[in-house]
Amino acid sequence: MGDRSERGSVKHKRRTTIAGDAAGAQAKRGGAETLSGQVKEKEQRHETPANKHKNHSNAGDDGFSCHKLQESLLSSNSGYSNYRGILNWCVVMLVLSNARLVLENLIKYGILVDPIQIISLFLKDPYRWPALCLIIVSNVFIMAALYIERKLSVGTISEGTGTFLHCINLSALLFVPAGTVLSLTSMTPVGGVLALSVFTILFLKLYSYRDVNKWCREIRHTKARTLSRSHSCPSVHKANGTSGYTHVSYPANLTHRDIYYFIFVPTLCYELNFPRSPRIRKRFLLRRLLEMVFLMQLMLGLIQQWMVPTIQNSMKPFQDMDFSRIVERLLKLAVPNHFIWLIFFYWYFHSSMNFIAELMQFGDREFYRDWWNSETIPYFWSNWNIPVHKWCLRHFYKPMLVKGVNKFTAQLAVFFLSAFFHEYLVSVPLKMFRLWAFLGMMAQIPLAYFVGRFLRGNYGNAAVWMSLIIGQPIAVLMYVHDYYVLHYGSAAEGAAA
Repeated sequence: MGDRSERGSVKHKRRTTIAGDAAGAQAKRGGAETLSGQVKEKEQRHETPANKHKNHSNAGDDGFSCHKLQESLLSSNSGYSNYRGILNWCVVMLVLSNARLVLENLIKYGILVDPIQIISLFLKDPYRWPALCLIIVSNVFIMAALYIERKLSVGTISEGTGTFLHCINLSALLFVPAGTVLSLTSMTPVGGVLALSVFTILFLKLYSYRDVNKWCREIRHTKARTLSRSHSCPSVHKANGTSGYTHVSYPANLTHRDIYYFIFVPTLCYELNFPRSPRIRKRFLLRRLLEMVFLMQLMLGLIQQWMVPTIQNSMKPFQDMDFSRIVERLLKLAVPNHFIWLIFFYWYFHSSMNFIAELMQFGDREFYRDWWNSETIPYFWSNWNIPVHKWCLRHFYKPMLVKGVNKFTAQLAVFFLSAFFHEYLVSVPLKMFRLWAFLGMMAQIPLAYFVGRFLRGNYGNAAVWMSLIIGQPIAVLMYVHDYYVLHYGSAAEGAAA
């Protein structure tokens, strides 16, 4: 009993002490507590355990919350776009998978790369280079175009006669080299492709040369004193280095120097005054030259080591009509073919064209745009080859619209023209006509409709990439198979018998 009374007294004293301390603390604050604060403190003293739990729960929601309303990163609604790690993973996987293919190829075939063999193809019998001789002869057509324009500028011949002469000259640019390639047995397919490519470029350039000079005469006939730059290239006055060159007006442009400058610069559209760069950057020129040499050797090595064995192994499945094996060969050929195509794009449209443009101080360096982001087929064809796109737009598509042709028909005509030149550059050098390139280009029309109608965004971009990766190997295999059957089919059958 005594112990209990002592404990009670101690507890009472402790409560008194605590209360006294609290009162002292309030006194030290100088009575800063308001009446409402005191009432709130009294309510907290008398709150029930349930109220205490509720208050602690609310405090926990505010101070220890770890969740909020948000989307997963891979969801399209998240707004997240930094996929650098995934891109690096794709590159690593691509390198590893292709490294396995390279190792498998080396184990199976050994080293097939032989630079001497490539050089010997060009140096063999140097006194009978039909392709080079044919390219030299192209100067005749260049001079013909220049002198026709000179006669037209002074009025010696009429517009109708000049148009007729230009048509003959341009037709000869296509048919004379084609007939030469088909008739000469010494002309190799590689030489034929090179010669016909040069003549095709000349055809497009001289067509533009004829059109622009005709526009200048029309302006002169309407009493215009000088040709405004806006008629051919509105942005030229803003180009770097333009002020350092004399502005040329028609017909002062009809000179040998002017036409040969146009022939060598990397563009298909003629102008009287091209944008010029202020100087030649020697380091830039050297980098592009090294890229050209290295990438050319890389492409030739990949063709020898990777593509040739795959194509040779594809002949038997085609002869046996083994569709499963044909598909397997097609997919196996798609990787090296697409890789070589990408290297060729960089080599031609970036390294080579920039090298020539820098050497000629040509200011317009837009040879390609972001075709790799294409979500539709027309966007790809409009952005991967800007010189051809500008020519088609300026000299073919818009003139058809001016004449009253609707847009869809004009677009079909552009695809038809492109399909013709693709077939021209393949069938004539191979000396066989199978129309695979022509049909492949015309097939872009329904493909463009399907992709534009049913696919959007990344799906459309994936469809464009699939058409590039799969479409080209199909054409390659078809042409190689037909060429093999045409030239070596009888010999193979005789050996098998």
